[in-house]
Amino acid sequence: MEQIYLALVDTPGIFAALIRLTIGIRYIHVVLAMDARLEEAYSVGRRNPAIPLLAGFEKENTFEIESVFPHARYKVVSLACTAEQKQKISRQLKTCYEQRYRYHYCILGLPFILLGKPFYQRNHFTCSSFIANILNQNGIHLFEKHFSLVTPRDFYELKNVKTIYEGTLYDFNRKSYVGIGAAYES
Repeated sequence: MEQIYLALVDTPGIFAALIRLTIGIRYIHVVLAMDARLEEAYSVGRRNPAIPLLAGFEKENTFEIESVFPHARYKVVSLACTAEQKQKISRQLKTCYEQRYRYHYCILGLPFILLGKPFYQRNHFTCSSFIANILNQNGIHLFEKHFSLVTPRDFYELKNVKTIYEGTLYDFNRKSYVGIGAAYES
């Protein structure tokens, strides 16, 4: 078995506070990564960590995010998958990144999440709906609902994951990595 990684993120800000209030947990953003160090990590979120209004599909850079949010909290979990699934997901993420300006944040879908009504606008996603959709497309079915209704809370409540790190982004960026496939020491 292989592993893919999910980073649940808590950053400050007005929009983040609204999301936090709505979903009722501290982690309001989800990132999908191919490695535990989050060096190959992608999400639908801020194109620039300092500017919340410009959002779309991006490759995450933890050091860049730390420069804006040094006290952001991260919870990184591993999720088992097959080697074939990991390879397909990685290729799909790289293709999405090459076409990243075609992907946008799905603001229109937010009220539908609150109403529990599936809503899909082509190439528009929330961070969690994008990841749920990618995983579904690759045979990893984690949720019993339409991908557009998946929130960071759903990823937070997953039972079939292993927590490998929880703490500040500052500390995450300074942890020593033990080796390929190894977890961080807390």
